[in-house]
Amino acid sequence: AGGATYIDDIPEVRGTLHAAPVCSNVPHGKLRGVDASAALAMPGVRGVFGASDIPGDPTLAAFAHDEPVFASETVQFTGQVVAVVVADDVMTARRAARLVKLDIEPLPAVLSVHQAHAQASYVLPPVHVKRGDAAAALARAPHQLEGSFEVGGQEHFYLEGQIAYVLPLEQNQWWVYSSTQHPGEVQHWVSHALGIDNHAVTVECRRMGGGFGGKETQAGHLAVWAAVASRKLQRPVKLRLDRDDDFMITGKRHPFAYHYRVGFDDTGLLSGLDLEMLANCGFSADLSGPVADRAIFHADNAYFLEDVTISSYRCKTNTQSHTAFRGFGGPQ
Repeated sequence: AGGATYIDDIPEVRGTLHAAPVCSNVPHGKLRGVDASAALAMPGVRGVFGASDIPGDPTLAAFAHDEPVFASETVQFTGQVVAVVVADDVMTARRAARLVKLDIEPLPAVLSVHQAHAQASYVLPPVHVKRGDAAAALARAPHQLEGSFEVGGQEHFYLEGQIAYVLPLEQNQWWVYSSTQHPGEVQHWVSHALGIDNHAVTVECRRMGGGFGGKETQAGHLAVWAAVASRKLQRPVKLRLDRDDDFMITGKRHPFAYHYRVGFDDTGLLSGLDLEMLANCGFSADLSGPVADRAIFHADNAYFLEDVTISSYRCKTNTQSHTAFRGFGGPQ
């Protein structure tokens, strides 16, 4: 009926400012400096804020506590947020963000799961699941098949893009409008980054225009970025990612690569399976552990595999940190 009020439909409080991200343009490198002078000289720009402006924990903790709020010493993927520019209106903020110059010394980048696996580059330890003796079953099987294949990622492409709107309240309390599937985690991340108690942060999500997993953990990033800027300026701050920036910054469904050897008899009955799964997790763990685990759990489909070995490698690459997606490891 067109009556649902999404976050960008909420009337803005007087004095609301708008933020836009400053992103790395290389997949891996040493961050030697940030020159924001041209952005700060633009009329309407109120500030540029990065890692040094975080009063609390500078690291986000989904599972492995391995993802910085803002890149500081190194950048680890093209699109990693180094800072946010805050201005009087959204287009001024986005134009100013493009004027910020990053001094990055490029480092070698790992861009495929095969490269990561060869270097033992993992975000989490490998997992091996076995039953019976797959090697012996394969050796005695009348027939064998062996092969490799890969599946790509997938963009969530929700109709309502990633957005957060943070309002400072009295007594160092905060009201956070977030398009999120996980309000509790947004609350924790914001409170940890600001160095305050959880109960000082209230998160509201009355409507969400699609999420599909993409707003389970990664909606929290925007809330934290907006909250850090809001605290510095003591003004309400809204951060709505441009769709192109959303694609660059946020994670996707995990791409996977597989190698398998399977044994079977003349009737087609499976008698042994050796399966290797390489999950492209991106630069941090996020929800990659549970996603890769569930891919293991679904590998047998509806079949009973008496002699099976499954090896799952959670590969660290210099790409966005991939995340939850409907099916959560099942499709892979």
